[in-house]
Amino acid sequence: MRLDKFLKVSRIIKRRTLSKEISESSRVKVNGKIAKPSTKLKIGDVIEVEFGRSILTVKVKELREHVLKDDSSMLYEILEEKRKEEVYSD
Repeated sequence: MRLDKFLKVSRIIKRRTLSKEISESSRVKVNGKIAKPSTKLKIGDVIEVEFGRSILTVKVKELREHVLKDDSSMLYEILEEKRKEEVYSD
C-alpha cells in the first residue's frame, strides 16, 4: 500500500491530499529514510511523521484498503510521540 494512502486510511492524517503534501515536503520517514508519497509500505515498517511541533513514530501492524473510523487505530502501534523541543534539547 502507498504511504499517502496508509496515512489517510489509518487516520494519522485526515485527508489524502494533505498526506501527499506532507510526504512531498520531506516530513515523513519510513525506516529512517525520507519517503515519497508513493513509497510502498509493508507490515513492520516504522513511519515517522513530523507535524507542526511534534513528531509521531508508528509501526505498521496491518494494511487494509478500507477501515471503519473506530478500527483505524488497529492498523498501527504508536512507538513514540514527542514535541520538537525535546528533539533539539538532546
